[in-house]
Amino acid sequence: MATETGRKEHETADRSYRALLALPSVRRLLIGMQIARIGQAMMSVTFVLFTLDVYHSAKLSGMATFFSIFPGLVVSPIAGTLLDRHGRIRLVVLDYLVALGSLTLIGVLALTGTLPAWLLMTIAAVASLTTPLSSTGLRSLFPFMVPRHLWERVNALDSTGYVMAVIVGPPLAAGLVAIFGGAVAFIVIGLCFGVSAIVVRRLPELSDQTSKAKPLLAQAWDGVVYTWRNPTLRGLGFCMSTQNLLNGVMTIVVPVIVLERLHLGKTLVGLVFAIQGVSGMLSAIVFGRGDSRNRERMMLTLPMLGGALTTAALLLNANLPMLVLVMAVTGFLNGPLDIAMFTLRQRRTDTAWMGRAFAISMSVNYLGIPIGSMAAGILVSRSISVAITFAVVSALISAALAVAMIPSRE
Repeated sequence: MATETGRKEHETADRSYRALLALPSVRRLLIGMQIARIGQAMMSVTFVLFTLDVYHSAKLSGMATFFSIFPGLVVSPIAGTLLDRHGRIRLVVLDYLVALGSLTLIGVLALTGTLPAWLLMTIAAVASLTTPLSSTGLRSLFPFMVPRHLWERVNALDSTGYVMAVIVGPPLAAGLVAIFGGAVAFIVIGLCFGVSAIVVRRLPELSDQTSKAKPLLAQAWDGVVYTWRNPTLRGLGFCMSTQNLLNGVMTIVVPVIVLERLHLGKTLVGLVFAIQGVSGMLSAIVFGRGDSRNRERMMLTLPMLGGALTTAALLLNANLPMLVLVMAVTGFLNGPLDIAMFTLRQRRTDTAWMGRAFAISMSVNYLGIPIGSMAAGILVSRSISVAITFAVVSALISAALAVAMIPSRE
């Protein structure tokens, strides 16, 4: 009877975006996340354009992208434990301040001509160690701040925030690099994170803090074990990390196609990524209006297959119209995929484990980005087609893993 009553309340509750934005602190949370995400979207493009321009190496672009992401993924179990033990907001602010300092340092060293490639990658690697604090900390607040019947809505806005950042960030970064140079672009990006720190520092701590009786590393290991034993989180880890190999490859392939094959300007690189963002934003809003319960696996698998087939079109013709079309379609497919992934993880994770489990799950899922970028940097020096083929095969494998490993029902 209680289950039936809960189901009726879920079905009759106000599921509008207006109801979501009326909740306390939700607007501040989304604004703070959005500013930081624009900075993150700018940073990924700036690293690629800066290294291509200064060091003239696609391989180095892939390595720089790898080191700006991968170390943070390795320490994510510890980051998640810190979030559960000490609360989220203060640690999110800490990460934003680290980003402000590190990016400003990179910019100043570049302006003075004292930034060898090894130092760039070292600073990026050290700064990435705190990244899981913000990427996990804010998102793991959603289940505490938002009632269950609005999870699709908040996840749609969350996904929209990512694609909005893709719309704004890459063109802005490309324009800054083209006009003022990469050094200035890094400093501006750092200021974005500083503004985010100011916005989110006034958010309330809404989660229960985990007991500190056990040592930090022991609790981190418990988080790893919980995530591995959770069949949904384990399945998402395998399929999403494989799917993100495609996204990592495209981070390198798109600028190389635009700059080196088509001999077009840096600004166009940002505009191509922005097209993907516009399409993804529209898709997230549309798909976020529905109830994804028990349809999540289908919402993951079909976009993975569609993304693979669409990206394969670049093997036939990698001219500008085809590139724009591929980015638009893959952006649209990301909408239902993101909503299904976010909501599925929320529904099937115990609230007591959300800091650790979210940090580990998100980092494992994201693992394909740096690995795909590094692989693409190596492969494109031989053949762009080989890099694209690698991305397509990865997406096909991810769809098979989603069907095989993710339980269809809770």
